[in-house]
Amino acid sequence: MLETMTDPAGSERTREGLLAVHVGLAANTLLAVVKVTVGILGQSPALLADGINSTSDVAYGVVMSIFMKLSGKPADHEHPYGHDQMESIAAVVVGAFVISTAIAIFWNSVNGVYEIISGAGSFSGAAQLALWVSLAVAGVKLWLALWTWKIGKQTRNIAVEALAQDHRNDIFSALAATVGIFFGRMGFPWVDPLAGALVSLIILYTGVEILRSSTADLMDTLPGKQLSKEICGLLAAVEGVQSVEEVHAHRFGPYLVVNVTIGVDGALTVTEGDGIATRVEETLLENVEFMRRVYVHYHPAAARQDGASGSSGF
Repeated sequence: MLETMTDPAGSERTREGLLAVHVGLAANTLLAVVKVTVGILGQSPALLADGINSTSDVAYGVVMSIFMKLSGKPADHEHPYGHDQMESIAAVVVGAFVISTAIAIFWNSVNGVYEIISGAGSFSGAAQLALWVSLAVAGVKLWLALWTWKIGKQTRNIAVEALAQDHRNDIFSALAATVGIFFGRMGFPWVDPLAGALVSLIILYTGVEILRSSTADLMDTLPGKQLSKEICGLLAAVEGVQSVEEVHAHRFGPYLVVNVTIGVDGALTVTEGDGIATRVEETLLENVEFMRRVYVHYHPAAARQDGASGSSGF
C-alpha cells in the first residue's frame, strides 16, 4: 500500500479556504451592522430581515473558521485519514444556520404583511438611504459569491462552496429588499415585508441543498460512475492486470481512499503479483486528483471468472 505522506498542497488548500472564510466573516460583520442599523432607522422590514440574515452569517462564520482550522490538522493515530471530514461537518453547520435563519425571517415578514394589511401596524415606506444600502450590498455580495465559489471549486472544499452559496443567497436577498423598499416608497408598503418572506424561501431551499450534499459525504456516499470508469481505464493500461472486478471509493473531505480488486495471471508468484499491485497503486496515486490512499487486492483471474459479476462497487 502506497500513500502520499506529505501534502504541501493540502496546507495551501487549507490556507485558501480559511482566507475565504475570514474575508466572508469580515464582510458579513460590516454588512450586518450597516443593514440592521439602516433597516431600523430607515424603517425597512426587508433590509432589517436581510440584516438579521447577515448576523446569522457572522455566527456560523466563526464556527466555520474553527472547523476549517481543525480540518487542516495532520493525520494521527485516531484519525489515520486526517481531519478533512471536519469540512463536511462545517457545511452541515452552515446549512442548519441557513435553514433556521430562513424560518425566522419568513415568520417575521409574514407577520409584517399581516399587520399592514389588517391595519394593526403602520408603515409609510422606507427611507431612500435604505434603498441605496440594499443596492450596494447586492454588488458586494456578487463579488464575494464569485470569488468564494472560485476558491471552493479550485480546492474542492465543500464548506467553502456552501459559503459561496450563502453569499449568492444574499444577492437575491438584497435585490428583493431593493424591490420591496422601492415599491414601499411608491405607496405599496406591504411589498417590503413580502419581499422578505420571498427571500426566506430562497434561503430555505439553499439551506436544504447544503445539508443534503454535506450529509451525503458524512454518510460515505460513493463517488459516481465517472470515477469508476476513470479508474478502470487507467488500470487497463497497467501491465499484468487482466481484469478489474471491484472498485470501492470513499471520500474523506476532498480526498479519496480506494479499494480495488484485480485479477492477475494465476501462475505468477506472490512477489510478481505484489509488483503488479504496486504499479496499480502508483498509477492511481499519480493520475487521479486528490487520491490519498489505494488498497489493492489481487487473485488469479481465472479462479473468479465464473462467479465474478464485474461490479464496480458504485
